[in-house]
Amino acid sequence: MTTLIVVLVVVVVLLLIGAAVAVPAMRRRRLQQQFGPEYERTVESAGDRRGAEQDLKERTQRRKNLEIRPLDPVARDAYAQRWRSTQERFVDSPNEAVDDADTLVQQVMRERGYPVGNFDQQAKDVSVDHADVVSEYHAAHDISLLNMRREASTEQLRAAMVHYRALFAELLDGGGSPTGRTAEGNVPGR
Repeated sequence: MTTLIVVLVVVVVLLLIGAAVAVPAMRRRRLQQQFGPEYERTVESAGDRRGAEQDLKERTQRRKNLEIRPLDPVARDAYAQRWRSTQERFVDSPNEAVDDADTLVQQVMRERGYPVGNFDQQAKDVSVDHADVVSEYHAAHDISLLNMRREASTEQLRAAMVHYRALFAELLDGGGSPTGRTAEGNVPGR
């Protein structure tokens, strides 16, 4: 073989090796950007990066098959009013208000087109479109489970309302506050 052919073969092999390393790294970066903190939570939960990345790809594919739609303005206003009522009820009945907040979030999800019924699947589905607040949903759900056993403190219940509020606002109108105030300003007990 001539020196030129050897050099060409070496260059081609190096390019193939570089591509084999670069493509997964680019895919990983894209998933990290898309899912934010949910990427790391999924890696931790799966136990390995490859399994987590496969899970995230499957979520994205499943989401493509869902018909997610925005709420019409009348429904959005009605849900916003129900949220305000739920928050007001927190002062006298924090346990029930948290239960109502969970129900309200699920109703909005259902109306928007997300399948509901299994929390883990709901969180996965919502993570594709709302990765920045899915951790809030996990936190709210954990407290809600404590609340079902009546083991949650008032401070935990207040935190659950804050967490539910973050997802609720995202689901209602893509992240803007339905009442024009911040989540912290709307949460009872603050």
